[in-house]
Amino acid sequence: MRQIYNKLVRDRIPEIIEESGRCCVVEVLSDADYIHMLNEKLNEELAEYQKDQSLEELADLLEVIRAVVIARGYSIDELEKIRIEKAQQRGGFERKLLLKYVEE
Repeated sequence: MRQIYNKLVRDRIPEIIEESGRCCVVEVLSDADYIHMLNEKLNEELAEYQKDQSLEELADLLEVIRAVVIARGYSIDELEKIRIEKAQQRGGFERKLLLKYVEE
């Protein structure tokens, strides 16, 4: 029985599938298709986190974000630098503030 996935998977997944005695077919994506599929994977992982709200799902989401950063030609250090700058300029989310409205 064949099950169709057509989704981006972690690098060791084909090896794990074959070690279990099953066969799989994979394709190496072009850079443009890779970024497109990473965006799809971000949505998938975010939906999984929203459903389960587990630390494991957050780790998966972080792994995809890391891959997007690198695929777009940035570094994790650049991402962290921007995150810190924004936190210094605008703050983080530690105070749990909900903006209700602004009056002119």
